[in-house]
Amino acid sequence: MEITSLYNVTSGAVRQAAESGVIGRQALEKADTSFESIFRKAMDNIDTTNSYLSDMENEEVRWMLGETENTHELTIAMNKAATALQYTVAVRDKVLEAYKELMQIQI
Repeated sequence: MEITSLYNVTSGAVRQAAESGVIGRQALEKADTSFESIFRKAMDNIDTTNSYLSDMENEEVRWMLGETENTHELTIAMNKAATALQYTVAVRDKVLEAYKELMQIQI
């Protein structure tokens, strides 16, 4: 069942979710798929990953120096960094696969 069929429901939250889903889908259809746009998003992804890795290192140093006893923040920073790094490596692998496939095309 698609959420857009729930427009006649009186719940404001459901109506808002349905409207944002329609708007989100329209924005997705109009998304810029140029090489420059994709490259910029990939670079933003790398910057975000670097930021998460830096935050993790800062939290580790703070914990080792005894500035904080909260291991919860350290664990969150470590998980964010690990997830972002896994995502970045997966994207890199897909780009390399696509490049290899393009290089095999005979003209």
